Amino acid sequence: MTTFLRPWILVAVSAVSFAAFADPGENTYKQVCAACHGAGVLNAPKFGDKTKWAPLIAEGQVTLTAHAYVGVRAMPPKGGNPNLSIEGFSDAVAYMANKAGGNWKSPDAKTLVAINKEIESRKAGLIQKQ
Repeated sequence: MTTFLRPWILVAVSAVSFAAFADPGENTYKQVCAACHGAGVLNAPKFGDKTKWAPLIAEGQVTLTAHAYVGVRAMPPKGGNPNLSIEGFSDAVAYMANKAGGNWKSPDAKTLVAINKEIESRKAGLIQKQ
């Protein structure tokens, strides 16, 4: 390998390594959530707004994640991305909550089971209201 290529390989490896340490929900936030939560579209709590996020964080990780995943207030289900997995969505919600003063972890298997249970409960409640 020529000496010329070595610095470029180092840069590429460094960029990949840095991405591995990025917050799990950051990319989903940027790709899906920022469109509304970046600007506060339709009264969405803005990214990092501790005052607006505080009552949502107080709902708890399971409840807030499940209700938002199903759709709540003006927010469409899955943040408007029908292909978004519950794992990806959950990480993005945790990322946003943490940037507004929360202390949530990327959901483990037990938390994901609780979120899915709450999703089913929320859906059943919405069907009964119709």
